Amino acid sequence: MSLPPTLDPVRTTNLAREALDIEAQAVLSMAGRLDDRFVRAVGLLLSCKGRVVVMGMGKSGHIGRKITATLASTGTPSMFVHPAEASHGDLGMITATDVVLGISNSGESEELTAILPLIKRMGVPLVAFTGRASSTLGRHADVVLDTSVEKEACPHNLAPTASTTAQLALGDALAVALLDARGFKADDFARSHPGGALGRKLLTLVSDVMRSGDDVPRVSAQTSLMELMRVVSAKGLGMSAIVDADDQVLGIFTDGDLRRLIEKTGSGADLRALSAAEVMHPNPRTVRADVLAVVAADLMEAGCITSVLVVDDAGRLCGALNSNDLMRAKVI
Repeated sequence: MSLPPTLDPVRTTNLAREALDIEAQAVLSMAGRLDDRFVRAVGLLLSCKGRVVVMGMGKSGHIGRKITATLASTGTPSMFVHPAEASHGDLGMITATDVVLGISNSGESEELTAILPLIKRMGVPLVAFTGRASSTLGRHADVVLDTSVEKEACPHNLAPTASTTAQLALGDALAVALLDARGFKADDFARSHPGGALGRKLLTLVSDVMRSGDDVPRVSAQTSLMELMRVVSAKGLGMSAIVDADDQVLGIFTDGDLRRLIEKTGSGADLRALSAAEVMHPNPRTVRADVLAVVAADLMEAGCITSVLVVDDAGRLCGALNSNDLMRAKVI
């Protein structure tokens, strides 16, 4: 594809690098300014009995929505309230048990500053993200966190770019500090993300995805090889368990075992007289039904196998699964 004649590749690349450098420096500079005010802000949000109510206009509002989502997904109940809508009834969403996080680079967004006296009258603590501590937002806040930047990444120093990056990064820092203080763990994160990849890995058990009952191929040790092969084919797992009368797992026989048997004995050998006990692989790898499915996936990967048997506490066969089952469940 040919480039438009007005597009200078060198200038375009240099501008992009400069924008990234400016924004990176804005974040690094803000990191160096963190002090006890940040700790006080974390303390206010941590002790909040209600919700963290995030507010911001324009680009700061977009950043506020992302911060709201990050806080909520990491153990801090939060919601976004649009400042303009707050003046028309949505202020009723805020209660005395909440904490407000107001975001404005200038600290003078009219829609936000108009409701600050009402928020303070309710006795609701206010944390401010602003580039001007002396602004209206800064003066009303209980804690002011400095998000000022030397300049925007915009070549005209106008479009909110570095300033919104600083706000976003500080919001992430706040969320990380809060989740650590709460003792928020990976499994807590998974419970709030059941539809995500991490949620599936940390919540899906072997029992959720395994085959059970008649779908599990099994034969006795005395079963003939011909019957064993029929069971393997019928059940569609590419293998069969060999069990005793109490369903204790004695071994496993797979498609791969059959290929290796033929290679060893030769294609002309009569295998009909062989029993399952003679051709099985003894002491196969097994997993428990109550472990995470990702554990079974790791076991199969480590052993270079595609199927695994599932046993109960007593070692009795209760299920089976293969890599296709794990892929369908999106565990792998």
